[in-house]
Amino acid sequence: MLKKFIGNRAFYGRMFAVLIPILIQNAITNFVSLLDNIMVGQVGTVEMSGVSIVNQLMFVFNLCIFGGMAGAGIFTAQYFGSGDHQGVRYTFRFKLVEAVLLTVVGVGAFLLLDEALISLFLQGDGDPAAAAASLQHGKEYLRIMLVGLLPFAFTTAYSGTLREGGQTMVPMVAGISAVSVNLCFNYILIFGHFGAPALGVRGAAIATVISRYVELLIVLLYTHLNKKRFPFAVGVYRSLHIPGKLVRSLCLKGAPLLLNEALWSVGMTTLTQCYSTRGLDVVAALNISTTVTNLTSVVYLAIGTTVGILMGQMLGMGKPEAEVRDSNRKLLFATVAASTVMGGILASVSGVFPLIYNTTDEVKGIATGLILIAACMMPFHSYTHSVYFTLRSGGCTGITFVYDTCYMWSVVVLAAFLLSRLTALPILPLYVICQCLDVAKCILGFFLLRSPVWIKRLTSPVA
Repeated sequence: MLKKFIGNRAFYGRMFAVLIPILIQNAITNFVSLLDNIMVGQVGTVEMSGVSIVNQLMFVFNLCIFGGMAGAGIFTAQYFGSGDHQGVRYTFRFKLVEAVLLTVVGVGAFLLLDEALISLFLQGDGDPAAAAASLQHGKEYLRIMLVGLLPFAFTTAYSGTLREGGQTMVPMVAGISAVSVNLCFNYILIFGHFGAPALGVRGAAIATVISRYVELLIVLLYTHLNKKRFPFAVGVYRSLHIPGKLVRSLCLKGAPLLLNEALWSVGMTTLTQCYSTRGLDVVAALNISTTVTNLTSVVYLAIGTTVGILMGQMLGMGKPEAEVRDSNRKLLFATVAASTVMGGILASVSGVFPLIYNTTDEVKGIATGLILIAACMMPFHSYTHSVYFTLRSGGCTGITFVYDTCYMWSVVVLAAFLLSRLTALPILPLYVICQCLDVAKCILGFFLLRSPVWIKRLTSPVA
């Protein structure tokens, strides 16, 4: 029985070859984000709240970038699987164009709506002066962060393409370098060390922007200095030509994913806004709990990315359906098992981690409860995450949209909105109810994976 869920040495060799570099990069990135968060938290609760709100808004932009390139990424993985470098070159060009267009839209939206968007999270009970201060700190942080949006988008295009071709080490090295730079400049600019001015939240933003340019420089130089290894990079900037038929296919498959990521991220942000109606203490507590939860979630998030890459490559190579299903089942078992262990670790630090922050006992108590709830739900979230990447790997973008975003808005967001507006439920019961709704999503995902709808080869040779 266990043989159905546990692979052999060759299977785990392939899995870990893709997984480990992604996992290391994500772990270090989230660890530095944790340190970054703690540093800002040492400045004060008001500053931490302003930064956390802006980061929630940035989360929407980031996922729009990921979603916009995900459709092209499906084709890229399959083109790599079939050895078609011209196809990879065309999909990479498509990603670059998307990066520019989405960045223009994102910068414009943030410049026009910055105060209105931040204020949405400052409507709960609390000190009006503290809310005004959080708004001001948030605006300062956001304006500087806008400078880093384009390099982030281009880095996503380069790193995603390298990963889809099985090269995960370079994005890992670039990511580690970037977070190291970010951490060093945070220390210098937030607190004013080594003769630098103490810039607080502005220093945190400047450090992040610098790190994003460093990360882009590394992946760009490596890709273009190793053209024999990455033939798709040869002549990629000579023109913007992409065959019209491929553009239509990329748009057809990519549009639902872009819409999915945009609406899903807005849904998550709306959830946070619903929780924030319980007061500014909840905003700060959510920031603390999310930071440590993200650090322990890196395992299942990395496995999800690995699922998408390996399934896409297997489909591109035309592997038999039985072999594809067998590999997928074993990968999903691995992510649930790993996330169960990480959930236990998260629960064990739930009462300790909030003590690090320079904030009130009330905030620390709420954060502890939120962390415990997140720890219990981690195996369920890990399963739905890997189901999403499985469906996406075969270009099943319409069903992916229904599974991910439609479920989010019609069930989770709707429940949170009604409960936060029509009841006086405290934050912890409200949070438990909304999180537990993902159990039903797991059941839906199980039946979707049993169907043959996601096992498709999308690519064919291009001229």
